[in-house]
Amino acid sequence: MKSQVVLLKCSKYDREKIYEELVWGIGQLGGVQQFVQPEEKILLKPNLLRKAEADSAIVTHPLVVAAVAGIFKKAGCEHLSYGDSAGVGSMEKIAEACGLAAEMERLNIPMADFSESILVNYPQGKMAKQFHMAKAVVETEALINICKMKTHQLERMTGAVKNMYGCIQGLHKAKGHTKYSNAESFARMLVDLNRYVRPRLYIMDGITAMEGNGPASGTPVHMGVMLLSTDPVALDSVCCSLMNLAPELVPTNVQGEKMGLGVWAEKDIDVVTREGILTTFQVKERFGRKDYDVNRGKEVRRLWRQIRWISRHFQRKPYIVEKRCIRCGICVEACPVEGKAIHLHKPSAPVYDYKKCIACFCCQEMCPQKAIQVK
Repeated sequence: MKSQVVLLKCSKYDREKIYEELVWGIGQLGGVQQFVQPEEKILLKPNLLRKAEADSAIVTHPLVVAAVAGIFKKAGCEHLSYGDSAGVGSMEKIAEACGLAAEMERLNIPMADFSESILVNYPQGKMAKQFHMAKAVVETEALINICKMKTHQLERMTGAVKNMYGCIQGLHKAKGHTKYSNAESFARMLVDLNRYVRPRLYIMDGITAMEGNGPASGTPVHMGVMLLSTDPVALDSVCCSLMNLAPELVPTNVQGEKMGLGVWAEKDIDVVTREGILTTFQVKERFGRKDYDVNRGKEVRRLWRQIRWISRHFQRKPYIVEKRCIRCGICVEACPVEGKAIHLHKPSAPVYDYKKCIACFCCQEMCPQKAIQVK
């Protein structure tokens, strides 16, 4: 059996159109009853990375989240909540700033508790044996992952698999970058996290996506699509096709297939559209952007990475664009390295200690001024 990914065309954030398309898309996968029972506790998990406007492409658009919530409510699901563990700032302020709080209040859906951490064991994990999960995730019975189509400096793109990192509570997210300090080990941890939580359905908001210096400092780009699947690896692979990015270059795809989470190869995926069944190549040709700004460079060979003095010359590194920097210090706070790999001595701009830097790009991800780039 091939994995099915539903591709929906939606040219703009129109409430009625989004709802209509998602109803059709969920129906193609079997309908709401295929994923949840009405009496279950259901958690909607969008991407609420940091405080941003809805059209910035930093967060999942509130109209997409609201449409999903409305569909599940109409199907008789009353025990709905929503939330995410933000990268910086409070979830309450982020939800308010992007308009999500107002949408959920209109539907009478409460915000879940992501402030408390619960340590859970996962002996079946191949990379991660424990997780410091947000209380809301532990207590839910069914999770619906509503991610955003964006580029990512560590994993090249962030989508269905990566969005689950928001299930890790607050401070423990930063610690995870030091424990899983390269793209491959971090990807394997993310796969284990998906295997532990087992979201019932993955939905991607790609109506406006982000290219370039993502996942928070990039450029919004119109893609006009939404993707749905029960296979997060297949969904991310279709997303890669839309980005004109070879899916085998994305660590979460490769590790996801190796570890049994899903499949990424074209031969194993059917893309369901209103026009019929398409291949991922046909999706790229019909709906993708060949000029999508994303890292397509080859990885440094593993043998070279073992020779430290050579690998330093090939490592991608963050750097400060001084004219944009406001010396707020958020990058320093975001650095997970003990003793910090970046230091701020006002009035000068922050300075990196590249001997300590693990290239996790937390600083770049959290910078509110888009002042940190990667080279």
